[in-house]
Amino acid sequence: MSQVTLGSACGVVFGLIAAAMMIPMTFPDKRAALIGAFLNRLSIGVAIGAGLHSFSWPGWSVGLMFGLLLSAADAVITKAFLPILGIGALGGTAIGYIISMWGS
Repeated sequence: MSQVTLGSACGVVFGLIAAAMMIPMTFPDKRAALIGAFLNRLSIGVAIGAGLHSFSWPGWSVGLMFGLLLSAADAVITKAFLPILGIGALGGTAIGYIISMWGS
């Protein structure tokens, strides 16, 4: 499977997990919050899949970088730094590892 396809698939799974974790929470506009979280986590997977070949770093470290970088704006806006950056870092690291091991 290509790195972009695998990254996109991983991003969809990551986005669904992130949105599911937010279901019990309350938000002024819950639908927008869930869609925003899904799209942010999807973009992490797509970016890692598309950009992994551009770096000579280990896949997990590229994933960590993209996970933190793409989560930073949401963390600043919501002021929920630890959960958003932590989940972005964990998911990005896992996706980077998965793509580096099984992507072609």
